[in-house]
Amino acid sequence: MRAYAAALAAGAGFALGQAPISLIWLALPSLCLALFWGMVSADPRQAAWRGWLVGFGFGAVALSWIVEPFLVDVAAHGWMAPFALVFMAAAFGCFWGASFWLAKRLAQGRAIAAVLAFPACLTAAELVRSYLFGGFPWALGSYIWIDTPVYQMAAYIGPHGLTFATLLLCSTFIACLERRRIAGLLACVTVLAITVILGATIQSTVPGDDGRTSPIVRLIQPNADQRQKWDPEMIPVFYQRQLGLTGEKSMPAPDLIIWPEVAVPFLLDDPYAPFQEITDAAGGAAVIIGAQRFDGAQAFNSMAVLGRGGAIGEIYDKQHLVPFGEYLPAAGLLNRLGLQALAAQFGPGYSAGTGPRTLDLGDLGVVLPLICYETIFPQELRRVSERPDWMLLITNDAWFGAFSGPQQHFSQARARTIEFGLPMIRVANTGISAVIDGRGRVVDMLPLGVAGRIDVALPGALPATIYWKTGDYPTMLWLLFTVLIVLRLRRANSD
Repeated sequence: MRAYAAALAAGAGFALGQAPISLIWLALPSLCLALFWGMVSADPRQAAWRGWLVGFGFGAVALSWIVEPFLVDVAAHGWMAPFALVFMAAAFGCFWGASFWLAKRLAQGRAIAAVLAFPACLTAAELVRSYLFGGFPWALGSYIWIDTPVYQMAAYIGPHGLTFATLLLCSTFIACLERRRIAGLLACVTVLAITVILGATIQSTVPGDDGRTSPIVRLIQPNADQRQKWDPEMIPVFYQRQLGLTGEKSMPAPDLIIWPEVAVPFLLDDPYAPFQEITDAAGGAAVIIGAQRFDGAQAFNSMAVLGRGGAIGEIYDKQHLVPFGEYLPAAGLLNRLGLQALAAQFGPGYSAGTGPRTLDLGDLGVVLPLICYETIFPQELRRVSERPDWMLLITNDAWFGAFSGPQQHFSQARARTIEFGLPMIRVANTGISAVIDGRGRVVDMLPLGVAGRIDVALPGALPATIYWKTGDYPTMLWLLFTVLIVLRLRRANSD
């Protein structure tokens, strides 16, 4: 029983390495403890139970924000909040439990094999979680490093490769500690120190000056509380607030002005919508807004580029929708039960767009558009036909509350910039709106819970990273190779 309680606590401690707590000094020992209880389990069944408890503790803490969307309308959806958290934590537990069970089966009591098997199986479980049924790569193990120079390594090996390296370092440290191998412990510490120094060196480099003038981008943050956003009395207040921030004079004048996700109360296809009023306020600058639109009977969560006179140019429709938030799986059945997507304003939910794709903004460069949830999927963002000059994320994190949800979402945006070597403009309804360079450094930002605007020069892109070119395939090959080594070690010990 003590081991099970320790496993649950280890998962919770590991989760505290995620934003906004970011206690790396607690997360690493907790991860070591979690691996220890798995590696010393008596059999695969015991390992599975311990792994499930680790995953449940991790999920319950890391995903505590999952209750927030259900509390926007407490009377209608509040009863679902505890069930959502328990379900998500239990699902995380299943991935951890399955990985611990398989690792114990592969190692068959061989200590060296266990050192390799547990990191390989747990990384494989995170890959499956990231891809299966559309994927949910939130709170990956490697994200404990985002606020440190270590995450710069993700530009080379990606988030899953860094997860594997972290797990391998921890399992090796535990094995050396258990056997009092001082040389091995020193080697682990040395590897980590070298990685920190190397990451810090990489992080300090900046893109070279190519002689071009960087465009000035204005980020608009209206701070519309989700409980008030669609209140008829507040709709004009938030709209006028954005219009006023758009029209504020500054030197130099912005070249592009960006409003957040679903920033306007009217549809893109509404012929009477005051788009000219928005572009007139912009004083000649291009404007990008988040809005909803219809195409026949289908509703879309979209991003649109407005030109002079309010003319609508390029439109991007969100393609990776939030299950139960923007659409309902098995919609026919659930609609008959009276359920609909939480965030849908029209009908039962949104339809998916055809992305990912890039938008050519002329002198402003080629941009990769992202709407909210889409930024958490690095494997999908690489599917565009050409490498963009920068990324644009518009989002409404008011759904996630004011603590861990928005902070973790922002942290993952920074992760994408490091992995791809591309700057990102992130415009959020209630924050955090920010300009992030290709090393994950925040150039300027508007914090949570304030209304305002910032004008920032768009950072330049870095050369294409190895991860941008190769994706997760090298990590998958390394995992396969590691499993083959484990099988070879097991066979050698049985001969």
